[in-house]
Amino acid sequence: MSLAPLLTAAPAIPLHAFAAMAAFVLGLVQFAAPKGALPHRTIGWIWVVLMAVVAASSFWIHQSRLIGPFSPIHVLSIFTLVVLPLAVWRAHAHRVADHRLMMIFIFAGALVVAGLFTLLPGRIMHRVVFGA
Repeated sequence: MSLAPLLTAAPAIPLHAFAAMAAFVLGLVQFAAPKGALPHRTIGWIWVVLMAVVAASSFWIHQSRLIGPFSPIHVLSIFTLVVLPLAVWRAHAHRVADHRLMMIFIFAGALVVAGLFTLLPGRIMHRVVFGA
């Protein structure tokens, strides 16, 4: 395992990757920790900002071009940028079940599924985790 491929990539890529890794860890903490209290809200806001960075930074990453400079994975970024504020609003409106479901979908889709695709051969994160 070496961070060299990530650290030598275009600036949007390490920003995107490190924000995603931090969001993944904080997301796991959120799932395990008690809900509704100040720590959940504080970590939640940090997670929301990280996910916004992950989604927004993806628009400057064009390694897999299928539709112009974009790939189908960019649809997940749009989904995240639309659903993220809706999920926050649901929590604010005390619609906890909706909030929980939306956050789980964002975590599963934008971090877990998309993260697994980054491990495909030829991708930078594949080189980081498995070597050249």
